[in-house]
Amino acid sequence: MPERPRILLVRGNVARTWELRPWELLDDRFDVAYLQINRNILDTSGVRLRSIPVKARSSYMPPGRLGLIVAGAVGDRYLGADDAFAWADIVHAEELFTWAGADAARRKARHGFKLILTVWETIPFLAAYRTRTARAHREWTLRETDLFLPTTERARAALLLEGVEAERMEILSPGIDVDRFGAAAETPPTEHLLISPGRLVWEKGHQDVIRALTVLKQGIVPGASAENVRLLIVGSGPEEARLKAYAEELGVSEQVEFGSVPYDEMPGMFARASCLVLASLHAAYGFYPTDIPRIFWEEQFGLVLLEAMAAGLPIVASSSGGIPEVCGDAATYFAAGDWLGLAARLAEGPLSRPPGEHVEHPAARVAHFGTGAMAERLAAVYDRTLASGRGSGG
Repeated sequence: MPERPRILLVRGNVARTWELRPWELLDDRFDVAYLQINRNILDTSGVRLRSIPVKARSSYMPPGRLGLIVAGAVGDRYLGADDAFAWADIVHAEELFTWAGADAARRKARHGFKLILTVWETIPFLAAYRTRTARAHREWTLRETDLFLPTTERARAALLLEGVEAERMEILSPGIDVDRFGAAAETPPTEHLLISPGRLVWEKGHQDVIRALTVLKQGIVPGASAENVRLLIVGSGPEEARLKAYAEELGVSEQVEFGSVPYDEMPGMFARASCLVLASLHAAYGFYPTDIPRIFWEEQFGLVLLEAMAAGLPIVASSSGGIPEVCGDAATYFAAGDWLGLAARLAEGPLSRPPGEHVEHPAARVAHFGTGAMAERLAAVYDRTLASGRGSGG
């Protein structure tokens, strides 16, 4: 065993800066690195961890959606990554169904590492509601994973239905840098700013927030007004043009802004805001031609909720998936898709108070989701896993 145990983070083509931050705090106890493929979907330039450049089958496929479809059909895998997997004492991947987690599971017998799997998924699809490729990935990860780390009780319940034994899992919620979000606005805002964060895709529900703003503007909710309200939709994605056209059609385009806010600027934006709105829906999906008709996604966690709590920002959110578990009493809820209910919650809550007025969320809940607290929980998990011996390969 080396002086510092070696942890390899495996995320396929979705390595995410915000998700990897807690591992940066483990540098004094563990040697941490992550696999970086050349077509990672998100920018990881801000990650202060060592990256190991590798390729995948998808690196040689057409870019964009066509390449993803081809990769989904033939199966993606890492190429030139044997040395990295042989180096690791623990490989930490995520989700039952991803190609990256399944690839790690296939390599476990050869290299003898321990395999840990973070699980965000909150819907137990088992084999019946997965595609052929996802069923194969699930089979490998269920058999070879030493420890599952569901992020919520809901994800834990889903794993139980998937057939994972209770003793082979431990809930470990993610963390954020709570201290950076505590700043107050430099000058008191004179208008209400509603923030709707998330990728510009249908399932994030931005269109419902636009509808709610229109309802308020037209006075459909009695006693409410939207004359001093601005909506900022934060994110990027394929629905941007349609959302802009929708706001124009509803007559609220002058009150709706779109933008991708750098992570370092998010605290200042939260400080000026009156409310964070997370209007997540349940998503039906048919991305691949062979996909099974199903509701395939609900909000699994919502890290932006942690940032809003740390900032003292009022939260109005749908009850989709894991949101109520994450926020508890720190949010006001409406049913997913209920844009009239959303408008009413806004009118009777943040919009009834002075612009930018913040609240005090439960200190213990905020502290639990701190990056440092998560890093300590991770370290304890790694220590226990290593103490149980190296991986046996199933």
